Amino acid sequence: MSGLTDFVVTASSGARADLSVYSGEVLLIVNTASKCGFTPQYEGLENLYRRYAARGFTVLAFPCNQFGAQEPGDAAEIATFCSLTYDVTFPIFARIDVNGPAADPLFVALKAQAPGLLGTKSIKWNFTKFLVDRSGKAVARYGPRTIPEALAADIEKLL
Repeated sequence: MSGLTDFVVTASSGARADLSVYSGEVLLIVNTASKCGFTPQYEGLENLYRRYAARGFTVLAFPCNQFGAQEPGDAAEIATFCSLTYDVTFPIFARIDVNGPAADPLFVALKAQAPGLLGTKSIKWNFTKFLVDRSGKAVARYGPRTIPEALAADIEKLL
């Protein structure tokens, strides 16, 4: 794999989704959850998406139920919640694992390219964010407490 956009993931519909459709774009890839204290970040993520989409920026959300079982719904429930509660229009993919032996290969690569504090690989909680440049390389990792609005300057640099 030459870049993160070489991966194939699962769409919320269950179909295969080739990330190559996002080649050449700046991406913010986030593990999300609908019943988390950080769930209101969906609003900030949507604001970033609407602000920069025309310039080649996309947010990609990957629901995950590994942290406090805070994403118990199925794909349809997750999509409905995000749409009705936060008017989310960016892509939301199928629920995945981000840690452990069943971790999605995309997140294995993200964690390797952009380790956490002191070089840790595992994701600690929902709404960990990875900023990916136009070449498909993760260039930054942000913890759950970093609000989406705080990423605007870093996104601007890559656009």
